[in-house]
Amino acid sequence: MKRDEVGRVRMPADRRQQLLDEFERSGLSGVKFAALAGIKYQTFATWARLRRKQLQDTQPGQTAGAGSVQWLEAVMNATSVSGSNLPAPLVLQLPGGTRLEVSDERQAALAVAIIQALGKAC
Repeated sequence: MKRDEVGRVRMPADRRQQLLDEFERSGLSGVKFAALAGIKYQTFATWARLRRKQLQDTQPGQTAGAGSVQWLEAVMNATSVSGSNLPAPLVLQLPGGTRLEVSDERQAALAVAIIQALGKAC
């Protein structure tokens, strides 16, 4: 790999773009993805910020990622509500601090409608 005058490894621009594409598909946090790819997080964060800025500059009036699906990591614990046989509710922490608890399948349809409405509002 090529190095600059300070000794840092130089990443070709096309490889940087490939890594950013992989990151967007992965659903991982930036910290986890950078660690898996063997990149310092600060370097990776700079690449991602510059890419978002470039996308905003080329698509005025749209926010980056508008209309796209974002996958998130979820962890389920197989515990029940203390003192009962009811399963613990699924708790969704949404951007902006919104918290949504779904405790049975009848609430799932309502949860989907709420999430879709919040997505349209953004």
